[in-house]
Amino acid sequence: MTIIAVVVFVVAYVLIATEWTHKLLAALGGAAVLLALGVTDSEHAFYSHETGVDWDVIFLLLGMMVIVGILRRTGVFEYIAIWAAKRAKGSPLRVMLLLTMITAVASAFLDNVTTVLLIAPVTLLVCDRLGINPVPFLIAEVMASNIGGAATLIGDPPNIIIASRSGLTFNDFLVHMAPLVLIVLVVFCLVVPWLFRGSFEVDPDKVENVMRLNEREAIEDRTLLIKCGLVLLGVFAGFIGHSVLHVEPSVVALLGAGVLVLISGVATKDYMSSVEWQTLLFFAGLFIMVGALVKTGVIGDLAQQVQALTEGRALLAVMLILGVSAVLSGIVDNIPYVATMSPVVLELTKGIPDPVQAEALWWALAIGADFGGNATAVGASANVVVIGLALRAGHPISFWEFTRKGVVMTAITILIAAPYLWLRYFVLA
Repeated sequence: MTIIAVVVFVVAYVLIATEWTHKLLAALGGAAVLLALGVTDSEHAFYSHETGVDWDVIFLLLGMMVIVGILRRTGVFEYIAIWAAKRAKGSPLRVMLLLTMITAVASAFLDNVTTVLLIAPVTLLVCDRLGINPVPFLIAEVMASNIGGAATLIGDPPNIIIASRSGLTFNDFLVHMAPLVLIVLVVFCLVVPWLFRGSFEVDPDKVENVMRLNEREAIEDRTLLIKCGLVLLGVFAGFIGHSVLHVEPSVVALLGAGVLVLISGVATKDYMSSVEWQTLLFFAGLFIMVGALVKTGVIGDLAQQVQALTEGRALLAVMLILGVSAVLSGIVDNIPYVATMSPVVLELTKGIPDPVQAEALWWALAIGADFGGNATAVGASANVVVIGLALRAGHPISFWEFTRKGVVMTAITILIAAPYLWLRYFVLA
């Protein structure tokens, strides 16, 4: 069964990476084969927290897609698009830097999937107004969301898993992760012009036309905008206070979507057309395939190898976890990876007497998983969501187009993170 799980996953992953077939077909086909051959079953695929579909992620996405679908009817995305383009004076580079920084900051206080769901439509509109290709902008924003989301407990789903296993608090993440994130974002701004070179040419006539626009005229329904704003405030408050309220973000998103559907008066077809069903089904197939690797012990065996190699040496353990997490989170989604790796890290911390160095293992896991999610198109949930939105808008992002940029950015961020961990927890501690 182990061999079958590995072979099916590798074949599906190759199909996704090479785009020889649609990624949804590869993911669902791989999941179907594993279910048909008995490598996994309905109990493990649909009901298990460790080896099944992460329904919290699925329903969080569904709820936010419905909210965004209704919000789009207000014209607020057009407003923000024109505002951003005018503030950047039509410069594509300044537009990219402005939108990526908005994305990074928002991702620290929301989850990064919600942030990209809100910012992607704005980006598509800005680029359409300026007559430029939105793909580099969307890729840059995804990277910024994964980096910015690392700063807080709620910013990236793997952080929530780590916090539940380790007992680390919201403030712990702010104190330990936010300084590194700020450093990385500065470097990211410096790297963006080089990483996306050739993407900043624009027709001066287009810029002139944009500068003449009045963003206030873009708002089509002010009453609906107020309703959406109130619901979004409630949803965001629920996200931030979910650990106190003991209500999962997925439930908050669904409740928000339900309330907005009731009070908005928007026709069902208008908001349901914004739901990325292909993206949701792709996630389900991917979760089942990765869950099969967990069920058959493949990922667990890899994690145990890390434990055997470290032999209680804290610095080696930290660097190994950082590197392995960055690599594996680029291959499989970082959510199931962290769910599998967390128990191993917990065991490793018990063998390290220095509490500061033991805690550094958790930060290495969070940094490696969050930043490693930038490496490939399937490394993080936000990546898959944006690729789905881009495809629907007629601007497909290929696996390798994303990965060529993502691997470079991941390498840069991990190279920054390694000395940060060494200095903070082993030299200056």
